[in-house]
Amino acid sequence: MKRPLQALLLLVSGLGLLHATVFTDLYLRYVKEGMRPLLIASGAVLLLLGAAEAWSLRKPAAPTPNDAQAAPDQTAQHQAPEDTDHSHHDHDHDRDRDHGQDHSHSHGHDHSTPPRIAWLLLLPALSLLFYAPPAIGAYSASREAPKAVAVKDQDEFDPLPATSPLPMTLTDFTSRVQQDRAKAIEGRVVRMTGFATPDGSGDGWYLTRSIFSCCAADTQFVKVRAHGTAAPSADTWVTVTGTWHAGGTLGTNSADVALDVRTIEKVARPTNGYTDALPPLAD
Repeated sequence: MKRPLQALLLLVSGLGLLHATVFTDLYLRYVKEGMRPLLIASGAVLLLLGAAEAWSLRKPAAPTPNDAQAAPDQTAQHQAPEDTDHSHHDHDHDRDRDHGQDHSHSHGHDHSTPPRIAWLLLLPALSLLFYAPPAIGAYSASREAPKAVAVKDQDEFDPLPATSPLPMTLTDFTSRVQQDRAKAIEGRVVRMTGFATPDGSGDGWYLTRSIFSCCAADTQFVKVRAHGTAAPSADTWVTVTGTWHAGGTLGTNSADVALDVRTIEKVARPTNGYTDALPPLAD
């Protein structure tokens, strides 16, 4: 990779990071919101390094060791015959030494520049500017088991408010269905938001949210089985209302994490789709 291309790679990478963090919210597809300051700082550093590299290209190249040796060799060629006769032995020794140096250089390897394949690094850098990969969604969720929710004691469940429909996250709904022995969720109309994930068997669908601890590589999914309505297109974000779909014993691990859907409404994807958040306020 030539030096101009190295400078270009640094500049494009820095611009890509700043584009994804300062001018858009694309970074939320890959990392948690708390990583934003570090990404901005990294983008700024890459820009400064790229600018410094580009500026250094304007300076004339320093003479190489071979150039420095050329002048004495030319001077030796113009020496008088008597001088060369008196120093014949010395010149033979110098030629042997120079031959040894040339021989060692010919068998050496220049490690001062990166390999040519490094130019491929421009592709992911450019993608941040012109084509960001889509967010993780139904394709991955349909191939992963639901995220295991934390086990709670009975005393950890607060009384549910009287609001109807009751806004809930998918994680809270799962905990209430399988761990709340008071069965406070029974008969309650709840309201939740997520994206549609088709059932692997092609019969039915899941309301899904994706969650990660650090970045998209450790994404986990929480799912609620939906009954009573046709499946929306995969990755469609919807807000649904409904009641617990009876199956198994409510308040135990045998209870089905499922919902009898009453209403369904398409909504825009949340800014931060990698959290299990409450549904947006109803109009």
